[in-house]
Amino acid sequence: YLMIACFAHAFSYYRRARLRETEAVALNAGLARAKLDALRLQLQPHFLFNTLNAISTLVHRDPAAADELIGDLSELLRLSLQTADHEVPLARELELLDCYLAIEQTRLGSRLHIVREIDPQASTALVPTFLLQPLAENAIRHGIEPRLAPGTLTIRAQLEEGKLRLLVADNGVGLKTNGARGDRRGIGIANTEQRLRALHGDAASLQLTAPESGGVRVEIVLPVRFTPSALAVSA
Repeated sequence: YLMIACFAHAFSYYRRARLRETEAVALNAGLARAKLDALRLQLQPHFLFNTLNAISTLVHRDPAAADELIGDLSELLRLSLQTADHEVPLARELELLDCYLAIEQTRLGSRLHIVREIDPQASTALVPTFLLQPLAENAIRHGIEPRLAPGTLTIRAQLEEGKLRLLVADNGVGLKTNGARGDRRGIGIANTEQRLRALHGDAASLQLTAPESGGVRVEIVLPVRFTPSALAVSA
């Protein structure tokens, strides 16, 4: 009887311990998702403010261009609202980025040249939603727009040894002053660093550098992850 009672007590204790452990994991996952939701929501007002400000400067000077910007902004908002996940395939992220770059291309015209170097095999790899847009926005507004001559924005993605390497680079004014460095590490980059840490911990990295040739480079390295459907297709 004592052996049965001890066994029952031990089993009951084990079950309660596992239940507490499961609840703790669920709570941590919920807190992590809430943090990611808050970080993502932080980007949207910042982006909207900058875009609407750009539209307002064109309303009287170039109404047709302003009208085109409003259409591009509507398309971008539609795509962003359809994307509730915190990670999406790179191809989807590039679709969102292209909508944003269409806005900037309309605004800056020939002053903005865009170069895309995308490894086709990387298109199904998962990346944080709105990863590239704030980095491109930083590069255009703080790097290319302040310079007098036309500037180039480079977007690169490649798979390498189980890692996804992403690059957003410009040949703009660079980091000439401490103030400029602070601007380039504003909301966009700080937000991106926090989301990378929440999703991948120490397995992901973001590095901002100013090459001697000029401009700024933001390089991101992520562990490669694919959606189950993408893995099934590759198999």
